[in-house]
Amino acid sequence: MGIEVAIRKKIGNFCLDVEFQSDQEIFAILGASGCGKSMTLKCIAGIETPDEGTIVLNGRTLFDSKKKINLIPQKRKVGYMFQDYALFPNMTVEKNIMAGMGKNPDPQVVQRYIESFRLDGLNDHLPRQLSGGQKQRVALARMLASEPEILLLDEPLSALDTYLKWQVEEELMELFASIQKTILFVTHSRDEVYHLCDRVCVLESGHVETIQNKKEFFANPETVSAAKLSGCRNISAAKRISAHEVFAEDWDMYFEVEREVPEWLEYVGSRAHYIETLPDENISDQMPPNCAVMAVNHMMEQQFESELILDCDGESGAQIRLLMDKKKASELSQKKRLAIRIPEEALLLLRS
Repeated sequence: MGIEVAIRKKIGNFCLDVEFQSDQEIFAILGASGCGKSMTLKCIAGIETPDEGTIVLNGRTLFDSKKKINLIPQKRKVGYMFQDYALFPNMTVEKNIMAGMGKNPDPQVVQRYIESFRLDGLNDHLPRQLSGGQKQRVALARMLASEPEILLLDEPLSALDTYLKWQVEEELMELFASIQKTILFVTHSRDEVYHLCDRVCVLESGHVETIQNKKEFFANPETVSAAKLSGCRNISAAKRISAHEVFAEDWDMYFEVEREVPEWLEYVGSRAHYIETLPDENISDQMPPNCAVMAVNHMMEQQFESELILDCDGESGAQIRLLMDKKKASELSQKKRLAIRIPEEALLLLRS
């Protein structure tokens, strides 16, 4: 059991066209702003109506354009938490939680939710008197008090500062482990995906680009968009030379690989942490496969490490970025040219 979504909705020039299935898991919907993440959740919740398609939750049809089925939000048994939590500003914590429990909420059940979400002593507080973390716990308590069959979380951590976000992530991990439900988790943060989710659905301009297991998504994203969202800083147009040879056009680099290069190859990528630097004696006019000599452009110091930016040979104007220890980056930034190696395991084979 779980949710099955296959819908289309056109809004102006934007067309949402998504299809996916999710069982009892934490299913990330990842994408840039405006790609259709929140609209997808709103269609599932019944806040927006698709133009066509179907939405089935645990065997119940919530929406079917052909059969003229479109359940109202109150009958869908969907728990939806908005980005801003959408608490009722003039209601206390206790009454906000009661609002999700129907006409005759049991005060003892309300108190259990207050205790479970560590809201003791805040029963009579209004939302404006709460911290960001407390507001989120009230919103989660209200959502679960409605006994939903699925949870829809729309960027639940986006309004929190970094320190509080770490704390709330840990709380969410405990909560997710304790409830046996399908959870759709919308985000644009790869860190949140890695910490909290099981599978990843990448949305790009309203359509599903790829759906992968979380670890596979970070180890081997299938598309350029997925690679960028997973944190890959270096991407080049590429040509398949043979079953085991690739030429990265923007980097002006030739690669030999043991795995078979797919026919559909259009791009290659490499993560900034995995690129190796070579001693100066390796610099030559004829570099071996997977290696290149590049001009050192500049260094960007970050909080805990530094980024070294190199200019690729050729006319593309492309650059390659390396992340490394601050001391090492500072030393290498003094050089005019640097030899690098991108090992096969660090080379991502991508399509558009």
